[in-house]
Amino acid sequence: MKPSSVVMLVLLLLEVIIAGGRASRFNLFEDMGILMPTEKDDIEDDEVGTRWAVLVAGSNGYGNYRHQADVCHAYQILKRGGLKEENIVVFMYDDIAANQLNPRPGVIINHPQGDDVYAGVPKDYTGENVTAENLYAVLLGNKTAVKGGNGKVVSSKAEDRIFIYYSDHGGPGVLGMPNLPFLFAKDLLEVLKKKHAAKSYREMVIYVEACESGSIFEGLMPEDLNIYVTTASNAEESSWGTYCPGMEPAPPPEYITCLGDLYSVAWMEDSECHNLKRETINEQYQTVKDRTSNYNTFTAGSHVMEYGNKSLKVEKLYLYQGFDPATENYFSPNKFHLNIQMGGVNQRDADLLFLREQLKRSKEDPEEKDEIIREIRETLEHRVHLDTSIEYLGSLLFGPQNTGSVLNSVRRTGTGTGLPLVDDWDCLKSMVLCHLFSCLFD
Repeated sequence: MKPSSVVMLVLLLLEVIIAGGRASRFNLFEDMGILMPTEKDDIEDDEVGTRWAVLVAGSNGYGNYRHQADVCHAYQILKRGGLKEENIVVFMYDDIAANQLNPRPGVIINHPQGDDVYAGVPKDYTGENVTAENLYAVLLGNKTAVKGGNGKVVSSKAEDRIFIYYSDHGGPGVLGMPNLPFLFAKDLLEVLKKKHAAKSYREMVIYVEACESGSIFEGLMPEDLNIYVTTASNAEESSWGTYCPGMEPAPPPEYITCLGDLYSVAWMEDSECHNLKRETINEQYQTVKDRTSNYNTFTAGSHVMEYGNKSLKVEKLYLYQGFDPATENYFSPNKFHLNIQMGGVNQRDADLLFLREQLKRSKEDPEEKDEIIREIRETLEHRVHLDTSIEYLGSLLFGPQNTGSVLNSVRRTGTGTGLPLVDDWDCLKSMVLCHLFSCLFD
């Protein structure tokens, strides 16, 4: 060995010896956040109590495949993280896996190369039992108020943590449900306040995937409930579906619908490739925010928002999503994230994309083609009907000359102004319900 080599070796050994306790943890990859096989994660486990989760897919129909795929995927992440099935409540219509349009019967995927996420998902509340009222009862731990389903509720205690994830369509002040009535912002906030007043949780984190999802919390979400919320979009914009036919990355060629939603796959794929005992809520928020905006291009992207008690952001994700031992040696957050833009479709146009793919792949049967064309025409006509109905009501209330200016003079809430969508939520709810039951279903 050359003298210079000997000197370098001696200096290296001296550095290790001087470092004392560090010698046993010497790691060539430490600056990259990768643990050696013999190392253990030395973060103290400060968890007290039980982790609970409520997962809600608020839609039905094969064209909305992505929402139930999102929720099934979320369940698999939480289950691998150690949450017990008895502590995870799942709401999903359950009409996708066995749907005649599903090219892989009994299987649901949430990524073009993804594994089945449907297997093992509990059927807690399905079909007609996926309702806002049942969701409220489950959150409050009120078994006597539940109608249908298996009766599972969040029977949490003061030291427990709760994770809520919702995926579906939304609108100003509302979130969709497959069975009416919809979920209204004020009603949800009242439930959360009751849950807090009952001292039945320590902290709560809520993720919401829906159009205008920011309007559910903007100006309404208090900071003193120990609840932190992120939403896929602000109060005025749509959220986006992804892994859609004709876009990149594309689903397998046999699929005619989007496999996931941009915000949802962003947080779930982030959770799957990180050690959640090391990644904080804030680190995931920043990653999801970048990816959902398509890296600040907002071409097929939206503004991820945050509400509530932001001091919770410093906590590690495993306190809510659990810890998968298989990720123990994974790299630290955001070190190797690839800035790849994702193709996507506005959630409100996803149904038209689905129908377009159906038409493209329809057989030569003219009756089948005519049926799909009729459905496309009816979908477009329905949109026109909604617009003209609102304009007509506006002309009756404010006069033909003032309709446009009054209906378009909405409160600007989309950029985190702190102002709620409306002041009179009871009026908004009454108007929406009246329109639904008197106009759409007359």
